[in-house]
Amino acid sequence: MRAAVAVGATTTVASAAGSLAAAAYFARRVLTPERKRPDDLEILDVRGDRVLLSATAETVVPGRYGLWLDGGRGHVRIGNLTGRDVAEGTVEREVLGVDAGVLRPGGARFNGYYYSGTPDTALGLPTEHVEVEGELGRLPAWVVPAPGGRGSRWAVLVHGRGAVRDEALRALAALHRAGWTSMVPTYRNDEDVPAGPDGRYNLGLSEWRDIESAVEHAVEAGADEVLLLGWSMGGAITLQFLDRSPLADLVTRVVLDGPVIDWGDVLEHHARMHRVPKVVGALSRTMMGRRWGKRLVGVHESVDVAQTDWVRRADELRHPMLLIHSADDEFVPVGPSRRLAQHRPDLVTYEEWRVARHCKEWNTDPERWERLVTEFARQGDTADTADTADTADTGE
Repeated sequence: MRAAVAVGATTTVASAAGSLAAAAYFARRVLTPERKRPDDLEILDVRGDRVLLSATAETVVPGRYGLWLDGGRGHVRIGNLTGRDVAEGTVEREVLGVDAGVLRPGGARFNGYYYSGTPDTALGLPTEHVEVEGELGRLPAWVVPAPGGRGSRWAVLVHGRGAVRDEALRALAALHRAGWTSMVPTYRNDEDVPAGPDGRYNLGLSEWRDIESAVEHAVEAGADEVLLLGWSMGGAITLQFLDRSPLADLVTRVVLDGPVIDWGDVLEHHARMHRVPKVVGALSRTMMGRRWGKRLVGVHESVDVAQTDWVRRADELRHPMLLIHSADDEFVPVGPSRRLAQHRPDLVTYEEWRVARHCKEWNTDPERWERLVTEFARQGDTADTADTADTADTGE
């Protein structure tokens, strides 16, 4: 009997230790930046202004996208599908432009941002390359002045987890037309910028301080009104800034695209996708936020996932928002965005997409996306202000 109890206790301890190790591993994967990404598709043939690609979950979706070539040294922009062979597992798409390198058969990496480069090279927009003095060091940023000069209305654009500033290029033309100066900053743990104390993401709970530094830079340059635009985790960072920064009073409007409204919901979704047992997924979220779990997860600051649940905290929000999210988002489920819009119809203008994958609403319908963002950015403007912005933009 005693032997049986001993074996049972040993098994229980081993099982608990295994769950703890699995939970710590899952948490670290969530919080660790992805530095190098391998090629994820094959260019099979180039046929004039058409390219034949391997069919993947990304390449079969309509819209405008890009391909990084030669390990990121080359780049090509591609358009809509012109053919698909299900049996062969291939798709054919338009080639809209080769920005760098040579388009030829071989490995490539899908680019959901469509553009690559800087605002001046990719869009022909005048661009200032500045450095923001952040909490951990200097953070490079792009500044695209409004037509006619910098002005006092600044948009600060916040990219997502594991993304780069290129993600924001799709928004710049619309904001430029609306008369806003745009700043696209970096934040801790981005490539080639200072890392956080642990080199891990904090899911917005510390990154917001770098966006505060960017807003401070904008204020020093003359900003007295701020628009924040965030994609994915950039949305979570934006929401933490609005909650915690005294500079949030300068923000008059917010645009969120495929945002993380509730990290708990996102983590549950990814646990299901990767067949992580519920108990392990729940334990990983607990470990992130508890002092005893910090060492196991490898974080400097505890990550309290409950603080990122803006459905539960909806009554605390006070800034007008345009919330854009696709029902077919595979990475950040749309549910919390829908629920937030239902809870706060007084603040949230909700626009739902179909077909688009994560943060690719612009790609599938750029005209709709830019119209919505331009109109929202101009809300409350006088007709003269809008006309002036249009006239300045047309003259470029």
